Amino acid sequence: MSSKENAAVALLLSLLESRYAIRILWALKDGHAQTFRLLQDSVGGVTPNTLNTRIKELREAGLLNHGAAGYILTSAGSDLIKRLGDLPAFASKWASNQAKKK
Repeated sequence: MSSKENAAVALLLSLLESRYAIRILWALKDGHAQTFRLLQDSVGGVTPNTLNTRIKELREAGLLNHGAAGYILTSAGSDLIKRLGDLPAFASKWASNQAKKK
């Protein structure tokens, strides 16, 4: 990977590492717009202040948008979630292995 690619990955990971950022994107993966309150419930445990901050960051990053019906992923946000599509299968396998260790 080139240094330019490494920098791009580092920038994206920095954004996604922010508390609740990936959970907000994941909550919108079905393509249905969600109001602030519904998104807060979907994410679970996030304070309104933190949710506002993450929404602002994700909007500035071009991953999230707000329309008449609520918050929804942009095409870039949908593309990112699509690329993370193998995450549920990996997570199930990983969790099963973790449970076996206990």
